[in-house]
Amino acid sequence: MPWKDNYTTSDEIGIRDEDIVWPLGRQMALALTVNLNPAATGKGVQAGDLAYPAWHFGLHEGLDAFLGLFAALGIRATFAVPALVVEAFPDRMKAILDGGHEIAAQGLYGESALLVDPATEASHMDRATEIIATALGCQPKGWFALPRPDDRAATGSVSDHTARLLEQRAYRYLGNGLADDAPYWWVTDAGKGTALLTLPYYYHFDDTFFLMFPREGTGLERPQALLRGWHAEFRAQYRRGRYFNICVSPARSGWGHRFVNLSSFLRDAMAHPAIWAATGAEIAAHWHDAFPASRRLKLEPSIWRDYEDSLS
Repeated sequence: MPWKDNYTTSDEIGIRDEDIVWPLGRQMALALTVNLNPAATGKGVQAGDLAYPAWHFGLHEGLDAFLGLFAALGIRATFAVPALVVEAFPDRMKAILDGGHEIAAQGLYGESALLVDPATEASHMDRATEIIATALGCQPKGWFALPRPDDRAATGSVSDHTARLLEQRAYRYLGNGLADDAPYWWVTDAGKGTALLTLPYYYHFDDTFFLMFPREGTGLERPQALLRGWHAEFRAQYRRGRYFNICVSPARSGWGHRFVNLSSFLRDAMAHPAIWAATGAEIAAHWHDAFPASRRLKLEPSIWRDYEDSLS
């Protein structure tokens, strides 16, 4: 099977630089994902996770610092939040919404879809959607399956059913795709021509894997490497006019020199002309209009061919 089978555009060719357009002639889209999942393992949020001091710092002082910085720079961010956290901390969610930001779903408990059966995944998705819709007054538009420190692979955890379940529930996008560096369509049923818009995520630009990883206190934090990576990739994507996402947590990047690094990067990025720093929902709405699946998808047989002695 091709390495991109089932999670990329059907013709396996991503959109070319010269074909991308952003609203009002902007040069590129900058997406900022804020991870508010305290879960330490794929089982999702446990009582001990919510009692952890760093989590409470992140949800209060760290989050306030983030919101102040975003407001100063005119950035609208996407907060990926487990439904349990949305329900338990309504005042914090109100502060996020009052700042003009988006709250997207990150599971019911911030759990891994790979640890449950399809029926349970669907049930959890329905319950998470219901809880967040009640809090927001409308259904969340985005869904995230971000990785946790204990994950075997640093790519997030979607099952073979996740995209189809989201598409059936009218989600507008999945927030962490790995098959391209611009938004793309994940085909959920080639026969019916259905697909889910997927926004790129890069674990090598996620502070989870550079700050307090794999365990706090190990001395393996690499904040300067993270900062260098942000700057280098931003410059590359800006020249091409494409898309760039970083993922940060206020429990990690909300204090000390780490917040200074985040602030310096965002100030430098926003100083560039024609940056569109928008929420995932805003970017998805633009892509749905400008590059709809009905026009972008070419539901033809894969260009990949398997042979009898192939290792694929």
